[in-house]
Amino acid sequence: MIVDERIRAYINSLDMGHTELLEEIEREAKRDFVPVIRREMQSFLKTLLAVRQPRAILEVGTAVGFSALLMCEHAHPEAHITTIEKYEKRIPVARENFRRAGAEERITLLEGDAAEYLGQLCGPFDFIFMDAAKGQYIHFLPDVLRLLEPGGILVSDNVLQDGELIESRFAVERRNRTIHSRMREYLYELKHHPQLVTSILPLGDGVTLSVKQ
Repeated sequence: MIVDERIRAYINSLDMGHTELLEEIEREAKRDFVPVIRREMQSFLKTLLAVRQPRAILEVGTAVGFSALLMCEHAHPEAHITTIEKYEKRIPVARENFRRAGAEERITLLEGDAAEYLGQLCGPFDFIFMDAAKGQYIHFLPDVLRLLEPGGILVSDNVLQDGELIESRFAVERRNRTIHSRMREYLYELKHHPQLVTSILPLGDGVTLSVKQ
């Protein structure tokens, strides 16, 4: 836990929630142990979308489509979302959720490895949301920067590993050490890249907000 649990609970208690369908999809995801973005992250994302009003959105990591539908509701009314997912069991659930929301024409779901698709896409996108395999963020970054237009926003979720990232790599479980070192490398690159201005926020499980210059 990064932020005091009572503070987090209080902040989330003020949230007004979503449409009935989104609330239902979130409940279904939690029932099936599918991770969706946390409530405080949902609120942050909605605020960013309200400010930027993006029209071309790229999401890396669809899961069951909850965050794509959230962005669909709060981005520009003419926005189109391209989202990538490789986990086969979640793809049909995401497609069904897009159908339930009547959002099939506004969301393009690409099935397969994000690394391959990112190399093939042309863009540009004015908003990119990274919420996939954390150890791959650093490998995705060159293509993500190529696809992001100047002035565009890159949001990366779950970057602080429940606070473990501040520990020595030898203090974390062996199976998590590769992700630990790659995420540290990713955060360093975001903060030092000449094309990016980045803020790292202790929100949810850690989020970065980057703007391409």
